Parts: sequence; C-alpha cells; structure tokens
Amino acid sequence: MTIDKPSRGAFLLLLAAVLYLTLIPTPPHVALDNLPYGDKIEHFTAFGALAFAARLGFPRMPSWLVLERLSFLGAMIEVVQGSPGLQRDCDWTDWAADTLGVMVALVAVRVLYSAFRSRKPSPTLH
Repeated sequence: MTIDKPSRGAFLLLLAAVLYLTLIPTPPHVALDNLPYGDKIEHFTAFGALAFAARLGFPRMPSWLVLERLSFLGAMIEVVQGSPGLQRDCDWTDWAADTLGVMVALVAVRVLYSAFRSRKPSPTLH
C-alpha cells in the first residue's frame, strides 16, 4: 500500500470533520477559543491538515489546484455560515486563515519532500 491510500482516507475523515464542525449551528467550545485569534488558529490548523493530507493523498494533483480547491471550500463554508438559517457568521478573515493554512502546509510538504528526496541512503555495513 502506498502513502496515498491512507492519506486519502485521512483527507476524507478530516474533510467530514471540518464540514461538520463548520456547518453545525453551535460548534463545541474548545480551549483555543479563549486565546486571542484562537478561532483563526483553528481555521489555519484545520485547513493546513486538509492540505497536508490532500497533497499526500493525491500526489499527482498540482499544488496550485489543491490551493484553489481548498480555498474555494473555505470561501463556500463562509457563504453557508452567513445564511440566516444557520445562525453563524460569515467572516472573510476566517477564509483568509483557511487559505493561509493551506499555503503553509503545501510549502511544508514540498520542503519535507525535498529533504527526503535529497537524502542519500547510508552505506550498508558488511
């Protein structure tokens, strides 16, 4: 089994969790909510994790496409949150935190991939 199959599963689980937590009327209160910009940290982290799993799970998909699609998902979540029936707030800074989280995760994956690729196997001892 290659890394893409478990990562695709992780991506789908993370996606389901993010959609659930962002689209329920009353999300659970977590400790980060008490910090300044805690909500933005949550958005950044959630979308960073999504991007990381997406990049590993779909290695042939270009990074710019992962960025575009996850950023669009973040924007659409904010639009839905702004609908009257959901009783949530539409906040463009949440979308910005989502997009920034995706960008940072994509850079991190690229750096990690380059670091592992440049490693030379150690010589075997006989």
